[in-house]
Amino acid sequence: MSIDWTSYPCEAFYDELLQAPAQAREVGEVMATDLAELGIEELTARQEAANVSIKEMGITFTVYSEEGGTIDRTWPFDVIPRLISEPEWRRVEAGLKQRVQALNLFIDDLYHDQKIIKDKILPQQILDKSVNFRPQCVDVDPPLGIWAHICGSDLVRDSDGTLYVLEDNLRVPSGVSYMLENRLVTKRVFPELFEHYAPLPVDDYPSQLFDTLAALSPRPAEYPEVAVLTPGIYNSAYFEHSYLAQQMGAELVEGRDLFVDDDDCCYMRTVDGPERVDVIYRRVDDLFLDPEAFNPESALGVPGLMRAWKAGNVALANAPGAGVADDKVVYAFVPEIIQYYLDQEPIIPNVPTFRCMEPDALQYVIENIAELVVKPANESGGYGMLVGPASSQAERDKFVSLVKKDPRNYIAQPTLKLSTVPTVIKHSVEPRHVDLRPFILSADRQQVTMGGLTRVALRKGSLVVNSSQGGGSKDTWIVPQSVGESQTQSQ
Repeated sequence: MSIDWTSYPCEAFYDELLQAPAQAREVGEVMATDLAELGIEELTARQEAANVSIKEMGITFTVYSEEGGTIDRTWPFDVIPRLISEPEWRRVEAGLKQRVQALNLFIDDLYHDQKIIKDKILPQQILDKSVNFRPQCVDVDPPLGIWAHICGSDLVRDSDGTLYVLEDNLRVPSGVSYMLENRLVTKRVFPELFEHYAPLPVDDYPSQLFDTLAALSPRPAEYPEVAVLTPGIYNSAYFEHSYLAQQMGAELVEGRDLFVDDDDCCYMRTVDGPERVDVIYRRVDDLFLDPEAFNPESALGVPGLMRAWKAGNVALANAPGAGVADDKVVYAFVPEIIQYYLDQEPIIPNVPTFRCMEPDALQYVIENIAELVVKPANESGGYGMLVGPASSQAERDKFVSLVKKDPRNYIAQPTLKLSTVPTVIKHSVEPRHVDLRPFILSADRQQVTMGGLTRVALRKGSLVVNSSQGGGSKDTWIVPQSVGESQTQSQ
């Protein structure tokens, strides 16, 4: 049975493939035709084959149970790719580079002269109440002046087709390994789609990441010693830690595998004796990184690691303290931050945001909380926030109390009508809401992944795309030109 696009509901939201029932967008005309001709039975079979491949390849993620344990689950994946045209993507790429450049300048300023506060662009109270500002990092000069070497910025598209930045992740952003595996699985179970499309590659990310890390090395060497520092096998992103280490040819280490000697250099324990480490891609949060500098009870970190970093003998990515910009209230000031440091208008806009610390905005949020999404400054993964239209009166009353008690800790945004993408649901194709997390690398140069991790809310009507809350993912294709042009040129 072929797929009948005339009955596909795409009028209420911006759909990435169809602009109206049975009317595909230019970038997706051939895709819509291919899927329709394939039929729902064969498409379902391809989805089942993808599920089997993911299980065979051991692609998993870890969730934490209510009992305090952990559960490994196979990665949820939908086989229909999400398409974005290259002309649109090049603008997004420029906007992401602009954003991360400004944020790195902002972080460096906060740990040095704090000019942006002295010039009254950023209120002092934001810094005073920042839970991610690290006094231990004041006056430190990281290599190349870069603090956030790997950033994942979440993008969403509203009902009018406008792309917005929803938030920035500058501490230990995750998900890039799933972006890479999604492409491998799609190639395995849907090879004929690649006959009509030539999506820009993503498989060069591990080499780009290694080059980014190598550029930070304090010792001149063609192949510096790079290590990925993981909290261990019970961490929710352990699959990604081990995957990236293997793909880069780097060492995968835990805190107990490293030590800092009297020379303030970091060494790795090996069967052949200590080996100096030049760069650490750390996937351990700041407060557990070094028990000498932060939490003295941490068993995950390396005693003396901050000393070695401050002495310039080892590079850390992302740098400790970068999370000061990973704050949803700071996010609300990013347009001003770009203007202040770069004297430019943002290429990609923020979602319209109410800063609850401002009296007029606070009053508006309280009066209209049933229509807004209210977010705390430092929660992630979709936790700790209120989605007004889906909330009860008791939940709204609770959040009004929380916001009034600590306005600086909250922002509010309108409930966006997130764009949708056709998704295989049992034995049918239905629209599901998506976002997109591209990854931006910064060192001696900036690079942006060709697409990113498209996350999809698999539950009907849900706007929560996080895998820990029932979300899944899709392969993201940046299409270099219209398929019609590509076919004409190849003849």
